[in-house]
This record gives sequence, C-alpha cells and structure tokens, in this order.
Amino acid sequence: MGGAKKAKRASGKVAAAKKSGGNKASLFRPKAKNFGVGGDILPKTKNLGRAMRWPKYIRIQRQKKILLERLKVPPAVNVFSKTADKGFAKEMFSLFMKYRPETSQQKKARRRAAAEAKKDGKEVDENKPLFTKFGLNHITKLIEEKKAALVLIAHDVDPLEIVLWLPTLCTQYGIPFAIVKGRSRLGTIVHQRNATCLALTQVRKEDQGALKKLSERAKNQFNDRMDSFKKEWGQGVLGPKARAREAKKEAVRLRAAQSARRI
Repeated sequence: MGGAKKAKRASGKVAAAKKSGGNKASLFRPKAKNFGVGGDILPKTKNLGRAMRWPKYIRIQRQKKILLERLKVPPAVNVFSKTADKGFAKEMFSLFMKYRPETSQQKKARRRAAAEAKKDGKEVDENKPLFTKFGLNHITKLIEEKKAALVLIAHDVDPLEIVLWLPTLCTQYGIPFAIVKGRSRLGTIVHQRNATCLALTQVRKEDQGALKKLSERAKNQFNDRMDSFKKEWGQGVLGPKARAREAKKEAVRLRAAQSARRI
C-alpha cells in the first residue's frame, strides 16, 4: 500500500511540473525551415529509396552495370556499344515493321482463303509472302548464302557470345548490318519477347529504294569501320574514389614540377 501511495505522489509531482513548465516562455524559438531554392538542405532520409533494401535481382543488375563500366572491354565486345543513332534506328524499325511475320491466326485465315479460292477454281498466288526473318541459325544460313539484304543485331544479347561473331561474318560476306538498342524491340517486330537478330531478304517494289538507302548507310557506318572497331578497346571508367586519388597524385606532381623550376 505504501508503494502505491508513493507512486501516486510522484506522478502528481510530474504532472504539476509539466503544468508549471508549460506556462514559462522558452528561450529558444523554433525557426521554420525553407526548403526552396537557396534555402535549407533537405534531410537525407526524405527520399527513402536510398535507405530501402532492394530485391536481390535489382542489386545484381546495378552491381553488374558498375562492374562493366570499370573493366576494360576487348574490341570484339566493344563493337556492341557502337549502336545506330536514334533517327537511323527508327527508319530501319519502320521498314522492318512493314514486314512483320503473320500470327498463327492470320496464317490460318490466309491458307483457308487460298483453299476456298482453289476449290472454286480461282487462281491462287503460290508465292510466299515477304516477311522479316528471325532466328540465329536461320539468319546465319541466309548470310552464308548471301540472301540477306540487311541484318539488325541487338546490342544487349545475354550471353553476348551467341552473337559475338555475327558482325565479323556479315563483314566477311559483304552483308550490310547494324547494331541497334534493345533485343525486346526486335522481338516486338516478330511477335516474340526477345530476338537476337533480324534480317530482310526481299521487299516489295515500293520499298526497294528505302532498303537500298538504309543498306548503304549501314555499310558505311558499320561494315566499312570494322577494321577500326577491331583495334578500339572500351576504356574502363574509374570510380569517384579512384578519380580523387588520381587528381591528388596529379596535384602533387604539379607542385613538385613547379618547385623544381624555382630551384
């Protein structure tokens, strides 16, 4: 009982102290922070993305990106960083999109229509429609037989060894090729999730001029420059700490050179 009374008295004293303290004016007045331009610095925890534990696959992607930036890349691999510019790639994709392969439903409908026409005694066009070719083995065969008119290769094939030799093969057989960004973009053309490479063999009469123009441009930009690409290494980009160390060493060298001149 005595303990309970003591606890009651202590809580009463704390409440009384709080009441009396609330009436006193504080010596330190709070100052509102201004986070506008030129104002106060934002707290580090405002954007919680930096403090978040990201999933493992995202961390691996980011580590891989940094690692690839740091390492020196051999010429055969560095070729795939020399992608076609945005405008050129857009022109090539628009031409390839005109010759998208049929879906299974479209093919079934075409064959049914042809069968009905044949049944009625009408003339049927036996020639296969002109479509974009895909599949690495198929395109390799087309290049070796010199049937391919223009080849597109994705820059982000994983593993890259699958298509590492393809630019050299195209150059050897004189087939115009271009390296473009996005295997998923190539896959969209042929109703696939991803595609390593695409090729056009023939086009309709109205598109022959466009194909010739794009082939010549691809040949100038990629085929004719393969000799220089084979000698060009991808330089590793140093990290911020390494760059700071190099800058420090350079400053020491400059100071030493200046002091030597004075002497």
